[in-house]
Amino acid sequence: MASLVVKLQPRAKRNAIVDERDGVLRVSVAAAPVDGRANAALCKLIAKRAGVARSRVSVVRGERSREKVVQVEGVALEELRRALGIGTGGG
Repeated sequence: MASLVVKLQPRAKRNAIVDERDGVLRVSVAAAPVDGRANAALCKLIAKRAGVARSRVSVVRGERSREKVVQVEGVALEELRRALGIGTGGG
């Protein structure tokens, strides 16, 4: 099981994993932060990129905040980071 700290930018032009700064993954989603739509879009994007079922990705802290902790079941942290394309470069 892996956990990531995510800073979410709702109402963006498209869903994308932007980058990582100071250990915080920056993600943008097109959905508005209404009725959990932005959180659902975030989980769906991470699940797709990580190659796991959507049901294995959840927001465990910060549901109503821009800074969240997202948990992914069935994937090691390094494997998840590689799948998301973060932490693979030299700086």
